[in-house]
Amino acid sequence: MTGHGPAGRPPYPPSPERSAEVRRRFAAEARSERPDLSLLCLLLGAVADGALDEAGVDAAQLELDRLAGQLPYRPGGPPAWAAALHQLLGVRHEFHGSRADYRRLESSLLHAVLRRRRGLPILLSVIWMEVARRAGAHVYGVALPGHFVVGFGEAGEQVLADPFDGGRVLTGTDTELLVAGATGAPLEPSMLVPAAPVDVVVRILNNIRAWAAARPERSDVALWAVELSLLVPSHPARLRYDRAQLLVQRGEFAAGAAELDAYAEVLAAADESGARRVRRQANAARALLN
Repeated sequence: MTGHGPAGRPPYPPSPERSAEVRRRFAAEARSERPDLSLLCLLLGAVADGALDEAGVDAAQLELDRLAGQLPYRPGGPPAWAAALHQLLGVRHEFHGSRADYRRLESSLLHAVLRRRRGLPILLSVIWMEVARRAGAHVYGVALPGHFVVGFGEAGEQVLADPFDGGRVLTGTDTELLVAGATGAPLEPSMLVPAAPVDVVVRILNNIRAWAAARPERSDVALWAVELSLLVPSHPARLRYDRAQLLVQRGEFAAGAAELDAYAEVLAAADESGARRVRRQANAARALLN
């Protein structure tokens, strides 16, 4: 379900026409009343990987259905659901992650994670959530600082599992240590609330942007990731500045300058001195055209 393009630059991007259509669908789904998490992740993957066509998207959804069909019928309460998912996905199908997965773009693409059975914590959690949801579980993502996990059950009976570790059920101490290791701060109840589907996708896109930021030669990836982020409702205005900077970095000086001017107009209402700085950057970008 995934493809490779020129040497050193897998996966190969889709055609402009395919990309435009996928982005249109991504925007519509992100703005829908009940966004479909797996579809959003697969559309994101289709922007990254030109080999992921409609048949590939359908095949990935069918694979999630197939995995869900292998779960016991309504195994019980939250602990039983967590144990069933651990046995099915973590033990039987060997989905898990390793530190090496952080170095691969594929680790953030759902169709590739389904194929490789390796990925980042948040993508493995998407698989746990989508398989469990299809089987009838009360399941949701929990966006801990620095590490994404899955929750089963209501707040009073919540059970957390770590798909990156094969779905290991977390004790309260385990969760506290995860948070302390990432932030040095104590675990707060607000950290355990369910993450909305669109928030999960935004976090995936942020991960992809961080991956690309460490690889300046992959500004193409950074650009499509920020452009998808701009299609999400209630995105921060600062993303327009980030897009402008990427366009200039990629030598698209006129487009970058125009985007900087547009961002300056937004910024001027709250920070006129900041807007002047951005306008100077726009003029500097235009000067590079001469």
